[in-house]
Amino acid sequence: MSTRYKRIAFHTLGCKLNFSETATISRDFIRHGFEKVDYRDEADFYVLNTCSVTNNADKEARKLIRQAKRRNPNSSIAVIGCYAQLKPNKIAEIDGVDIVLGAKEKFNLLQYLDTIGLKEKTRVIQSEIDHVHKFTPSYSAGERTRSFLKIQDGCDYSCSFCTIPLARGERRSDTVKNTMKTARKVAKTATREIVLTGVNIGDFGKGTSETFYDLVQQLNNL
Repeated sequence: MSTRYKRIAFHTLGCKLNFSETATISRDFIRHGFEKVDYRDEADFYVLNTCSVTNNADKEARKLIRQAKRRNPNSSIAVIGCYAQLKPNKIAEIDGVDIVLGAKEKFNLLQYLDTIGLKEKTRVIQSEIDHVHKFTPSYSAGERTRSFLKIQDGCDYSCSFCTIPLARGERRSDTVKNTMKTARKVAKTATREIVLTGVNIGDFGKGTSETFYDLVQQLNNL
């Protein structure tokens, strides 16, 4: 793994689901010896987790990338999230971006560090959304008194006005057993409230023998 980076900063645009995923990715970096700093501070590596729901996604991303580069012109920048899945090449055109990762690849960001800077052109690593099937558990803890616990991802409803199915893929969810295991882990921290998050949390367990009601019953006994 690259030793070029010591200080890493994250910024999340959009929903609580994004927030839980950013927190999970950041813990991976901290476990590997990185110092996490605020996005407003100088860092060696900046990670921007984007949103596709807001109308100003591109404008906001450009602004945050410019701000990061002003703080440290020698820093590297990775862009992940829904907007990165939908418009990866458009993001790659933004001056200062080193790597863009899609929905399937974002949780493996740490593995791509050594490839950053090897080519002059921004790297775009993105699978077709039809190839995104795996559910990746995520949660936030320690940042606030609330913890955001991801239990579901993706959407099968294909509403004409919504890009979420194209950004996050098919409906999928965690299991009751694994969710409870994570919830118990979170409960041991300073967290005072666990907030369940997902694209459509009512779809939890669909396609399996488990239901959202089953999960709520278990959580009620936590």
